[in-house]
Amino acid sequence: MSSPAFDLTRLFGTGLPEPSPRFAGFPEFNFVGGHNDPEQIPVEGLIEAAASVLRREGASLAMYNLGQGPQGYPGLRDFLADKLKRHRGMAIGRDEVMITSGSGQGIDMVSRLLVDPGETVILEECCYAGAINRFKRIGAKVVGTKLDEHGICIESLTQLLDELKAKGVTPKCIYTIPTIQNPTGSILPLERRQALLALARERGIAIFEDECYADLLWVRSAPPSLYALAPEQVVHIGSFSKSLAPALRVGYCVASWPVLSRLIAMKTDGGTGALDQMIIAEYFSRSFDTHVEHLSAVLREKLDTMVEAVAREFGTSVEMWKPEGGIFLWLKLPDRVDVTKLIKPAAEAGIVFNPGPEWVCDPATAKSSMRLCFALPSKRQIEDGVAALARVCFEQTGIPVRSANVENVRAG
Repeated sequence: MSSPAFDLTRLFGTGLPEPSPRFAGFPEFNFVGGHNDPEQIPVEGLIEAAASVLRREGASLAMYNLGQGPQGYPGLRDFLADKLKRHRGMAIGRDEVMITSGSGQGIDMVSRLLVDPGETVILEECCYAGAINRFKRIGAKVVGTKLDEHGICIESLTQLLDELKAKGVTPKCIYTIPTIQNPTGSILPLERRQALLALARERGIAIFEDECYADLLWVRSAPPSLYALAPEQVVHIGSFSKSLAPALRVGYCVASWPVLSRLIAMKTDGGTGALDQMIIAEYFSRSFDTHVEHLSAVLREKLDTMVEAVAREFGTSVEMWKPEGGIFLWLKLPDRVDVTKLIKPAAEAGIVFNPGPEWVCDPATAKSSMRLCFALPSKRQIEDGVAALARVCFEQTGIPVRSANVENVRAG
């Protein structure tokens, strides 16, 4: 007699996300996520770095955290202290740095540190979807503040804080991406950085600074990080996902010791991958500046290719935010276009993109917007993919009327 079937799924807890579909590979035209250019991964350099550091320190892999504590590999923290001093103006040492498993872990930990359920957090109105979702997951009330082509508008933020104060609400923190904002690609000017810090200090609000894309700049330099300007007010995170490789899940958090010591106590993963840390430190200690300079130049050329393709295929039907670095192009179609209705037909044509409503605090404000990643596809794939996307958009909405200077005609 056979045993009755056992249904483990009926024992699942509540509040779980929807089940994930099986991964079936990427489509031909992949404009989603934070992938990077596969041809720019320095494979030979990483092989040499791995061999060198393993011969020198490989035996320490026998111990959790290499036997050197939960803050992370000292060689990587030393490199970061130097890099952040030279490039971001941050006068820090290794003791103010903690290595994380990607910047996502940093967002998880800092959001839990600063915000309790029901408390209010200010985000930029267009913002990293991962941060929006993490704050909502812990029960925070997410409020967006206005952006323009240079980042946070200080007057609008002041007005928003006044409106919240009138309701008896003081936000716990302002989460901001001041250097290569995601998704718009802007750089917050120095004067606004100083004004933002002064306003936050006056209102008793912490600043949570995310500089995940700050290494990939078209300009030679950006203003100092917010942490560099006011370390007592700011918790700073960053990542190697964009400057080196997303699959190396290594990020970092910088904070004063009273803050960092509490974050270290929250890190319960047994340590970020030690070999990844060792290889990054070994490679970047010798090659960081030359690598990111070359990578940024390659990405700038791909951006130019995408901007030209979007202008050619969509014409005046599209408004683009020209990024000052990074890997994304944020664009807006006419208000009558709902980009969520393009997702399925685009996928059927081998195209994926990030719909705008997922990248804003108020989804209704970006129903006609989308984010396109230009780092992963080749220039030819960018050109062909944007043309295919324009065809799908026209078939579904009648926009754009003209592509590549040819008048479109709808079938049937």
